[in-house]
Amino acid sequence: MQYVPFMAQPVKSSVRPPTSSQRLKVRRRLAAAAMELFATKGYEATTVDEIAATAGVARRTFFRHFRSKEEAIFPDHDDTLVRAEAVLEAAPPLENPIDTVCRGIKEVMKMYTASPAVSVQRYRLTREVPALREREIASVARYERLFTRYLLGQFDEHSPHDGDEPLLAEVAAAAVVTAHNHVLRRWLRRDGQGDVATELDHAFAIVRRTFGALPAGVEGPPAAVSSPRGEVLVTVARTDAPLGEVMRTIEQALRDKARDTARRERAPRAEEDPR
Repeated sequence: MQYVPFMAQPVKSSVRPPTSSQRLKVRRRLAAAAMELFATKGYEATTVDEIAATAGVARRTFFRHFRSKEEAIFPDHDDTLVRAEAVLEAAPPLENPIDTVCRGIKEVMKMYTASPAVSVQRYRLTREVPALREREIASVARYERLFTRYLLGQFDEHSPHDGDEPLLAEVAAAAVVTAHNHVLRRWLRRDGQGDVATELDHAFAIVRRTFGALPAGVEGPPAAVSSPRGEVLVTVARTDAPLGEVMRTIEQALRDKARDTARRERAPRAEEDPR
């Protein structure tokens, strides 16, 4: 009898990794369980095991999603941070960086307004439990760091701010986040009622008036740009004008100059005076 060697083949698992939507669904279920228990039993008396059991998952599943019980009532910040970063990465080249950051932080407002009742309940809990308040502050700091890095990256070697770029970027990012949080808190105190979008736009308008010139913010003589024929084109802009507005003004002036030059070159030249 001849024996034929047999190589065991690995068995393919039929279990698929959870999708991002499934992951978020579990995180939100855990968050709802945590908020329910915190509200009924109190934060200190609630354990991770109780949160997991109430959500219908195992203890190890809880720790796959959250590092601690205070983190459990903020299930959406990770995904929202990713969306905010995507807004920054996809920003139009000539958009004012402050406008870009304002659009980025709006992803956070969308997260809260998607479930007003849950957001109001969470707000009340964070006011009562110092550990939850600290966790919320840590979450806000992540957005500020993201926006600071983005704004700092908008400066170049010709920046006129004499080495103050890191400070300006950090202060401007904090201003946008503070304006957002001011409107958010007022909305939450009204139990999620009111036109929060209009209030947010008004708050951002105040920030733009203060920081609208970043990062260009040039003070002093007007900007000068060389034209294709080596001439100098001078444009004048307000020191508080948004970067996008300044760039559009320069580009339009260059186009007008090029059009005038081409028109002169196409025109018939006058004959030289024989005298």
